[in-house]
Amino acid sequence: MKFHKVFIVAAITLLLGSCVLNPVTGKKQFAVDSFEKEKAMGASYDPEIVASFGLYEDQEIQTYFNDMGIRMANISHNPDYDYEFKIMDSPVVNAFAVPGGYVYFTRGIMAHFNNEAEFAGVLGHEIGHITARHSVKSKRDATLAQVGVIAGAIAAPELVDLQSASQGVQLLLLKFGRNAESQSDELGVEYSSKIGYDAQKMAMFFNTLARKQEQAGVSIPEFLSTHPDPNNRRERVAELAAAWKLKLNMNDPKVGRNSYLEMIDGLTYGDDPRQGFVEDDTFFHPELKFQFDVPQTWSHQNSPQQFQMAPEDGSSMMFLSLAQGANLDEAYANTIQSYDLAVLEQRETTYNGLTVKTLIATQNLVLGAEPLADPVKIKISLIEYNGLIYTLGGASNSSIFPESLSIFNEVMKSFRPLSDANMLNKQPERIKIKTVNQSATFSQVMTGFGTPEGRLEELAILNGMNLTDQVEKGMLIKTVE
Repeated sequence: MKFHKVFIVAAITLLLGSCVLNPVTGKKQFAVDSFEKEKAMGASYDPEIVASFGLYEDQEIQTYFNDMGIRMANISHNPDYDYEFKIMDSPVVNAFAVPGGYVYFTRGIMAHFNNEAEFAGVLGHEIGHITARHSVKSKRDATLAQVGVIAGAIAAPELVDLQSASQGVQLLLLKFGRNAESQSDELGVEYSSKIGYDAQKMAMFFNTLARKQEQAGVSIPEFLSTHPDPNNRRERVAELAAAWKLKLNMNDPKVGRNSYLEMIDGLTYGDDPRQGFVEDDTFFHPELKFQFDVPQTWSHQNSPQQFQMAPEDGSSMMFLSLAQGANLDEAYANTIQSYDLAVLEQRETTYNGLTVKTLIATQNLVLGAEPLADPVKIKISLIEYNGLIYTLGGASNSSIFPESLSIFNEVMKSFRPLSDANMLNKQPERIKIKTVNQSATFSQVMTGFGTPEGRLEELAILNGMNLTDQVEKGMLIKTVE
């Protein structure tokens, strides 16, 4: 595990740029980086992304991703990148791209597609980010604004605290982000249509995204989101898809429902217990054999490298990662240096028989030439257990740190060895594709398959259906086992 700095301020100097031709728009644009530097940038990001998420090992799905990606890249506005397509071992529903031709889909989003056409539309969207050089434009926009701020990278991107940064600059950059997303939606429709798929299905996938957002209980105004509202995107994409279908004279565009569902049969669904999981407000890690409490109602996100959690209002956050150092003293020194901390107090203690070194410190972020009025304050516990040293930390703005500290302390003191055999032997859930034996409503079919009532809506979203939708005999459907 490793923990990427949670609060970072990058002071960016205005550099001498050059104009390059954007292959999508056909117009020249100011760019900080050349195509060669853009490719090198992606190549440098890729190992860190893979290390952070881990690769999902499924040769059939990976081969499908590669083949579809290359087909689409070849008809894109820029087929000359050295494209790479990778499935990340994460349950989060997400897809993203970085400069130079690197495209990443999580197994979480693969689980939520219900046909090849949905997959193709989102793949086209991500390739569109690359061909339209949105990452270069974003860097240019940040450079021209003379500041780039990432504040409060916590359990969900929706919880970012814009109060910690320059709101004027943040909203300006968010607008550029939404424009880029809209353009990539257009390219996703174009590219998926050109290789023969029904882009109307891409529009339908936005229903799934909207329902996932609602299910998570996280909603933010569109003007504060880098991505346009899913409902608005659905309507726009549907219009574009109809236009491309007419333009290409597509009488019978491909959907590929059964072929896609058969391919993902057996796909790991949700948290993989080997990487840790949350159950009954407790985080368990069977392989590393520890557990600790998670505050009730807090959102959380897990990856092979780190675990993060935060309250709904985003006022604070906590994280767990592996510390760097052969012993507690080395880990302590490395932590202070790595995060540029000004230590206010420190002590050595024990939690549940484990040796722990704690510190409270500030991290003074500088925005432009001035320090922030309300700097970040952080408590870190370095915990030695089973030959490893763990960093368990909590951070918030100084003004609310005293009230946050009590929660931080409770979580840190709950870190303890795991010995429960049921938790140590926990197996992951997997997608299981079944054939419907009798026509009925979705709710009736899933109940017949033994789905608990409390998970019916979750499975409806997973299948892109409503509980009252009619499901016909012989139809393939996703269940979870």
